[in-house]
Amino acid sequence: MLAAGLLAAVALAPLTLTGTAGAAAAPTASFTKVNDWGSGWEGSYRITNSGSTAISSWRLEFDLPAGTTVGSYWDALLTSSGQHHTFTNRSWNGTVAPGASVTFGFVAAGVGAPTGCTLNGQPCAGGTTPTTAPPTTPPTTSAPPTTPPPTTPPPTAASPVAANGQLRVCGRQLCNRGGRAIQLRGMSTHGIQWYANCATPASLDVLAREWNADVLRISMYVQEDGYETDPRRFTDLVHNYIELATARGMYAIVDWHMLSPGDPNYNLTRARAFFAEIADRHKDKVNVLYEIANEPNGVPWSAIKSYAEQVVPVIRSRDPEAVVLVGTPDWSSLGVSGSGGGVDTIAANPVAGGNLMYVFHFYAASHGDTYYDTFARAADRLPLFVTEFGTQDYSGDGPNDFAMAQRYLDLMASKKISWTNWNFSDDFRSGAVFTTGTCGSGQFGGTARLKPAGAWIRDRIRTPDTF
Repeated sequence: MLAAGLLAAVALAPLTLTGTAGAAAAPTASFTKVNDWGSGWEGSYRITNSGSTAISSWRLEFDLPAGTTVGSYWDALLTSSGQHHTFTNRSWNGTVAPGASVTFGFVAAGVGAPTGCTLNGQPCAGGTTPTTAPPTTPPTTSAPPTTPPPTTPPPTAASPVAANGQLRVCGRQLCNRGGRAIQLRGMSTHGIQWYANCATPASLDVLAREWNADVLRISMYVQEDGYETDPRRFTDLVHNYIELATARGMYAIVDWHMLSPGDPNYNLTRARAFFAEIADRHKDKVNVLYEIANEPNGVPWSAIKSYAEQVVPVIRSRDPEAVVLVGTPDWSSLGVSGSGGGVDTIAANPVAGGNLMYVFHFYAASHGDTYYDTFARAADRLPLFVTEFGTQDYSGDGPNDFAMAQRYLDLMASKKISWTNWNFSDDFRSGAVFTTGTCGSGQFGGTARLKPAGAWIRDRIRTPDTF
């Protein structure tokens, strides 16, 4: 279990030097604006220890002018008070050896630049450390590990979030901050109650940097040993995964993964409480999307719509610009797996409000021409997001039908419909991308540990985006 509040700011001790007293070269920090898109920018600080003794922690502070705010950030912890921002080290990058450097980065909205930078209380441009003698017994510092923990590379200028910013729905398309229609491509986790060890900083580094994924869907089951068993634990897990995706420049879909009971209203009170906390915590981020009901089933569109119109306002009151994804009848099949008529019914009686999209799921070996044709027609009438699909049958297992899956992908590419594939785990079924045992090994890179479906989807995520 990941500890609650993993990414919350913590108080750190002042700079500790392990050498002798006296004037010594203080660490310095330099700022670089990595990318600028007019309404915002991506910045990076490099902290360099130019002294002769190691430092065991760092705290960098600066101010931003009114109208400029910090959004996502990586490789640091952040606390803010008005326009004053304080970044502190993570557990694994606080120790900086003599001559070494560490970096962290963030995305800002607005045109202002940092001012008044200090590092451990000294000017970032340099100065001298206090000359008071250290205690007789210096405080214990943690020696650098023999092999440093892997750090998360900061998002590049071409990262999905840096390139596109806050998304919105324009017409039937998902559009970026400039109003351009885009397509996101990525992966869904399996249930985080079972496969949390498959979605780790190391595996998400691979997903973001090697697979070039744009989006991570965080699949939090409500039943099946999920959220209802321990709401605090599962909410904190989702908080953590949002931060991990954000640090890697990916969008994050928060998936309220309800299956049975199929009526989403059964979980209405839980959903309202959960999404209130998630939206309140992450409202200042531009990369969070909310999937409020994974696969409603056994109930008509009117019941799903009623549920949505009680949950969406909870999100909107806290995160008014975020895109919300609404499940559709009969396991998000647009009604094809049940009574049919889902597209006409939804189009005639949509959920009230803007920045809404409707969810479609398919499994290529089970869902052939009837599903494909319904989906193709629906794309001309409704804003759609495919938050789950596989190349196997609807159980996520069995032989792969890559030809049918490719038909769907070609259609989604032509209409710029975004998608996430099921699933980023080492489950025994053929739809899990990794071979069994991969997640326990912690070795996710390359193709040696990929199942056929994993190699196939990796190749299709890796192709260049057309943002």
